Amino acid sequence: MSDLIIIGGGPGGYVAAIRAAQLGLKVTVVEREHMGGICLNWGCIPTKALLRSSEIAHLLSHAGDFGFTIKDYSFDIKKIVERSRKVASQLTTGVKFLMKKNKIEIVDGVAKLLGKGRVEVTTKDGKKSELTAKNIIIATGARARTLPGLEPDGTLIWTYKEAMVPEAMPKSLLVIGSGAIGIEFASFYRALGADVTVVEVMDRILPVEDEEVSAFARKAFEKQGMKIITGATVKKLDKGSDNVTATIEQGGKSSQSTFDRVILAIGITGNTENLGLEGTQVRVEKGHIAISPWGETAEPGIYAIGDVAGPPWLAHKASHEGVVCVEKIAGYKGAHPLDLNNIPGCTYCAPQIASVGMTEAKAKAAGREIKVGRFPFIGNGKAIALGEPEGFVKTVFDAKTGELLGAHMIGPEVTEMIQGYVIARTLETTEAQLMQTVFPHPTISETMHESVLDAYGRVIHM
Repeated sequence: MSDLIIIGGGPGGYVAAIRAAQLGLKVTVVEREHMGGICLNWGCIPTKALLRSSEIAHLLSHAGDFGFTIKDYSFDIKKIVERSRKVASQLTTGVKFLMKKNKIEIVDGVAKLLGKGRVEVTTKDGKKSELTAKNIIIATGARARTLPGLEPDGTLIWTYKEAMVPEAMPKSLLVIGSGAIGIEFASFYRALGADVTVVEVMDRILPVEDEEVSAFARKAFEKQGMKIITGATVKKLDKGSDNVTATIEQGGKSSQSTFDRVILAIGITGNTENLGLEGTQVRVEKGHIAISPWGETAEPGIYAIGDVAGPPWLAHKASHEGVVCVEKIAGYKGAHPLDLNNIPGCTYCAPQIASVGMTEAKAKAAGREIKVGRFPFIGNGKAIALGEPEGFVKTVFDAKTGELLGAHMIGPEVTEMIQGYVIARTLETTEAQLMQTVFPHPTISETMHESVLDAYGRVIHM
């Protein structure tokens, strides 16, 4: 008998397992496919490897700006994909090593709850066995959401999985959905020369981001040659022998366009099926398991973390939830509930986008009196030297208390810089402390300082 069974070995499950082992618990992880989950195998890591290749393509196309003459260059999509898969494999191997190092048992198979503290595991060859534990964590992740008439077929109509391993470069591509997943793929394929069209049902792309960031991103993407259609829906997809004709409705009018391939990026839904939840008090709401800030479900002894437990659907949220949940189970004195408001979001398109906390609109809707600061990258020496002067940093403060309510960034390496603001929010840093902080020069992080200064009328370089 284990102290803890974790169903799922993704970034939530495997991190929870390691933390549990550190706290002296005997842990068993049940994984039906690959350790590392979607993130390491089909999400966060391999997509970043692909995007690195598109960044290189962008630099090569602008080599003349840096004094280089490159007359002709080409790329091999199969080698780009091969490198991405190797990166994913390396990380998965690393997770397996960590499991072994921490003496965590891994059981290959599909898990199903049988009752209090009991889990049935079915292996690929159909053999069944039973595991028991004092506590169980469900970390089964999520899968791509589909809509009637827009079902993926793995050949012409792709989910993120097929989009990561194309056998050949499509000349034209339709991306349905403009969240982080959709925009990252749109950015990758556009940089490598595909004609990309993005259709978004909302009135703006990247709808969870600050409105100014969304507007700037749209202009940047359209400048790159993307076609973006907002306030529109794809009514149906008619498959040909090697292409797809999409019927797109916008403003009451319908039109048809034909594309080589289509990527569905319309959200995800939790993997809650076939877990045996019907025999428990666990509540499933809108496709996700309902939990407390500690990961507790309505069934004592059963917890849930990560994508299966709802938004934001981010690997780092899953990992932190895993730590919080395990520390609660173990009775760790330093345990703390998770504050979803301090979880950063990153989109690795070009230009990059990152944010944490409230947007300006949400702060106003909450009745906050605010001060807003902005600083453009064109005013930053390092950004100009890098040849990446597009973008800006925006900070939102509570006018009465100086609390940093939110930070929103679009530009070079902002996915690396956002953590500065995340730390500031976690430590409840005030505007005065941020203004007194010394930022190194020359760095693009100076834009963060200037944005804070701008909110209080003290900006230097603008």
